[in-house]
Amino acid sequence: METMTNPKIKKSKRFLRLSLFALLIVLTITIISIAGILIYAKILGPPPLSVPQSTLYYSNDGTLIGESSNGDKRYWVDLDDVAGDLIHATISIEDQNFYSHHGFDYKRIVGAVLADIKAMEKVQGASTISQQYARNLFLTLDKTWKRKISEAFYTLRLEMNYDKKEILEGYLNTINYGNKAYGIEAASQFYFGKKAKDLSLAESAMLAGIPKGPNIYSPIGHFDRAKLRQKIILQSMVQNGYITQKEADKAASKKLKIIGEHSYSQTQVAPYFQDTVKHLLKTKIGLDDRTIDLGGLRVYTTLNTEQQEIAEKVIDETISEDSKIQVGFTAMDPNTGFVSALVGGRKYEASQFNRAVQAIRQPGSTIKPLLYYAALEKGFTPTTMMKSEPTTFRFDDGRKDYTPHNFNSKYANDEITMAQALALSDNVFAVKTHLFLGEDVLVQTAKQFGIETKMSKVPSLALGTSGVRVIDMVNAYSLLANGGKQVEPVFITRVEDYQGKVIYQYEPPSEHILDPKLAFIMDQMMTGMFDKKLNGYSSVTGSTIASQITRQYAGKSGSTDTDSWMIGFTPQLTAGIWTGYDQGNQITLNADKLYAKNIWVRFMEKSLEDQPIKTFKQPKGVIAVPIDPESGKIATDDCPVSRLTYFIEGTEPTDYCDKHINEENLWKHDKRHEKENKNWLKRLFKWF
Repeated sequence: METMTNPKIKKSKRFLRLSLFALLIVLTITIISIAGILIYAKILGPPPLSVPQSTLYYSNDGTLIGESSNGDKRYWVDLDDVAGDLIHATISIEDQNFYSHHGFDYKRIVGAVLADIKAMEKVQGASTISQQYARNLFLTLDKTWKRKISEAFYTLRLEMNYDKKEILEGYLNTINYGNKAYGIEAASQFYFGKKAKDLSLAESAMLAGIPKGPNIYSPIGHFDRAKLRQKIILQSMVQNGYITQKEADKAASKKLKIIGEHSYSQTQVAPYFQDTVKHLLKTKIGLDDRTIDLGGLRVYTTLNTEQQEIAEKVIDETISEDSKIQVGFTAMDPNTGFVSALVGGRKYEASQFNRAVQAIRQPGSTIKPLLYYAALEKGFTPTTMMKSEPTTFRFDDGRKDYTPHNFNSKYANDEITMAQALALSDNVFAVKTHLFLGEDVLVQTAKQFGIETKMSKVPSLALGTSGVRVIDMVNAYSLLANGGKQVEPVFITRVEDYQGKVIYQYEPPSEHILDPKLAFIMDQMMTGMFDKKLNGYSSVTGSTIASQITRQYAGKSGSTDTDSWMIGFTPQLTAGIWTGYDQGNQITLNADKLYAKNIWVRFMEKSLEDQPIKTFKQPKGVIAVPIDPESGKIATDDCPVSRLTYFIEGTEPTDYCDKHINEENLWKHDKRHEKENKNWLKRLFKWF
């Protein structure tokens, strides 16, 4: 008998086979797809973990003075610098299975999907810490499936290439804690005014509750909700075995003090200085704007906050509030070039133009020390004599006659020494020296001293008619103060990235560009502006502030119709200031003309009051001789004034002053001179 197959059964078997085959194909495709995704993720390698962070700026003693002003506060800290209670609280409430899953908690995902289906919209999340970190690093916060797929892929890359500690550290440093505080360090500082490693259990549980809804669970404005969530987190910590119920109850009852301030705020400490630092990060170190603003850099600067405060206070107290006079001020360590204080204007809020580093103004007589240093190189000495009298210089090459004038048209109408000419700021002596050396010599000397602005080869250059910057002049004087060692204005000593890796380290130059002996002689000549022994046809230019000084300073003032300067130094500090009007208006009031000197001396005295008194070190090959300032010869007992003056050995005067010797003493001096000559001859014959 022939068996007949039921068509329905046959059809069912075929359907079953096709279904199994299709399922196998889908399974195969799924496996291949998953494998492909994993292989692709592995090929791409570890994703970068850099996130936007605030760049911080520090003074020379490590004090925070400012940060980048993008608004958000982000400070990266190692996981070891985060309180253990905060870590446990975060894991308990955010991702209990963090250490056991590979980026995805499938049980939570299923529960979230069912909740979404029930509500017919996306209402519940199941993101792990790894997924949230991926979102913080790379993605937007919109709740779309496209974003979820991208988030999952980034999560894979994180889990495949970083360990749990690195992922948890990254999460805690990037999560939003509200009030523009991103990361646990910024949050800890903002809410409780302390470092993340110092958080208590109660504080940790409070902070761990904020990321679920920064606008809902912040203790500022929503303290009751924050407190309720804190208790929930404490109970989850008990359930997960991190703390006991007794510890949870004690933490829940503890009264917390909420600060609500960013301690790392955008401060106004030395704003002109900070602007210069940011400019140098870009132009000198080569960093781009985004890295400077959001790279989480640690920038260590040379600013001395105490000196900066002194400078700002002295300027504010010295210049009358209603005056339109502006200032450019710089102070630096002459031995290193480290800029310790800088003021670019009286009100940063009113004008960000930095007059200390940007403005180019005529230096007046402050250029003369550079001129006289060049003269020393060419064989001049402090006692080289020239006549101070009204003089008109005429030239054979068709140039106009030039007639310089001294201040108030006062002249010696006699010969004076170079030392006295500098102390009295005699303009005729300076122009004569300039023309004698050649008009190109001062131009080259200015470059040697680091002056970068253009110098015109004209007779008036000796009187400072070519513009310079305050920062360059202070640096030039520092070369004299340190004995001729090369320095440059330094604002940044070190830059670290957000991981603490040094990306820039200042390396000091070691070259000597001035003769130490001549630099020392110039220093001593520059002390003359405060020494009344050099008074002549007028008083020394520092006479108005000489009573305020308590130690030896070397310096030079300078003025034009529109500019007033004072620059001076000790072996450990150089400072210089320009005052004037931005529009170049003439300075007419006598009080306005004295601002520069008064600000300078008050700053120096206040800054150095707790510092040891240091004098300039006399090099070998330099000797000191008592000189009569009037004659420029060796002073005798009959000279009313004797000033110790320094010379390179062999260039000192040999003649004794005879202007002040009484007739009855003249024979004695002649005999003494004759005896010295005989003794010299005896030594010469003995040598042969």
